[in-house]
Amino acid sequence: MTVTAFASETEERFALARQVADAVLFEGYVLYPYRASAAKNRLRWQFGVLVPPGWGAECEEHDFQHTECLMEPKAGATLSVEVRFLHARRRTVQRARPDGGFETVAELRLDDRVLVPWDEGGEERVEVVAPVDELLGDGVTHPFRRPAREDVEPVLDADGRTVGRLLRRCEEISGTIRLSARELDGPYRALRLTAVVENTSDWTPSEARDAGRDAALPHSLVATHLLMALSAGSFLSMTDPPEWAKGAVAACRNLHTWPVLAGEAGTADLVLSSPIILEDHPAIAPESPGALYDATEIDEILALRTAALTDEEKREARGTDERAAAVIELADSMPAEVRERLHGAVRSLREATGPPPVAADGGFPDEYGVQRPDTPWWDPASEAGFDPTQDQVLVDGRPVAKGSRVELRPGLRRTDAQDIFLRGRTATVEAVLHDVDGGVHLAVTVDGDPGADIRREQGRFLYFQPDEVTVAEDDA
Repeated sequence: MTVTAFASETEERFALARQVADAVLFEGYVLYPYRASAAKNRLRWQFGVLVPPGWGAECEEHDFQHTECLMEPKAGATLSVEVRFLHARRRTVQRARPDGGFETVAELRLDDRVLVPWDEGGEERVEVVAPVDELLGDGVTHPFRRPAREDVEPVLDADGRTVGRLLRRCEEISGTIRLSARELDGPYRALRLTAVVENTSDWTPSEARDAGRDAALPHSLVATHLLMALSAGSFLSMTDPPEWAKGAVAACRNLHTWPVLAGEAGTADLVLSSPIILEDHPAIAPESPGALYDATEIDEILALRTAALTDEEKREARGTDERAAAVIELADSMPAEVRERLHGAVRSLREATGPPPVAADGGFPDEYGVQRPDTPWWDPASEAGFDPTQDQVLVDGRPVAKGSRVELRPGLRRTDAQDIFLRGRTATVEAVLHDVDGGVHLAVTVDGDPGADIRREQGRFLYFQPDEVTVAEDDA
């Protein structure tokens, strides 16, 4: 394969993986409610920040990422690596003065938005292509540099008049990518690939007031991650390696990042090494209508909350960042049918059962591809023989029913901390419940709980199974 053909094919594979890589790159970039004034948007960029080494020594941030994974390259294979990160651009807002000059202001109010100072993130990429054979021994070192730069953008009002300007400044940053490989001992020819990304910027704070994280970010590599592709051969899964490779995988050192197989499921020639731990072959949900930058929430909640912002809040969000403005427009213009799809989707059921059969009458599957059986999985009429207030269950050969007092003994199964704290406490049984799988559960209120009466009134009990309690001595 020629270098040009490999570059074209690699770009095509990287393009698919970048859908997930972009989610890593912009994770937490701007959080709901998408305004610079929001408290959660004042401490930004928590993932993959590689700070200048002269500053990182004084804090808990890191100046490098170290990736190790296993690969089985074929003869003559080439490795293509793409390091991606954000370069912070500090934006200053200025208002036009009557004399033709400009003055720096805290905000500039326009009809459709409110412009405020903000740190934007510009995407940067560094590419390295090297034959695998060159990685053996000392490997390959690739330094890179991004110079300081400044640009000015005029701000126009609705009539086209200049009412201000935006000043954006990027500080100089530099870094190094180190790639090396070493053959593993064993019956199979496999290599341990090491990829190290370092921030080598020589910036150090000149004064104590410049020593904070905010001052270091413009000199940092933000949300750093890398994509690696083989022209021929495959990588081994670090999550689910073959039996013969488990020892070698366990010996790999991954610091501040974690490599997973990327691209289409079933392929193994592409790796994404990310500061956010992912599973193999991560993918963006097809229902997702666009980037919302806040993966701590689900798309449905974010879309509804964003659409409910006041007009003034939306004006400030639009002026905060172009990406925040796009989120506002997305929420405001989202069709009802798209919003409904965000409520949830079932995919694992179909994967587990395979294609559902088609009935002779064509009655199922339904429009969502879910099989509808002839009889329901649960018949309400089957509950006629159960009465939670009258039913009883045997515990150590003794009947337990509503009103019985028991001693709680959690810990035989998946028990949370709240249950463990109740170990040894006595409780009163409020009901004996049966589930559709034939299991029995005791609804209880803890003796001495000042909120027991409220729990009874609202029907909010604690639940234990019969083997998690014993009959209280005074109730025996």
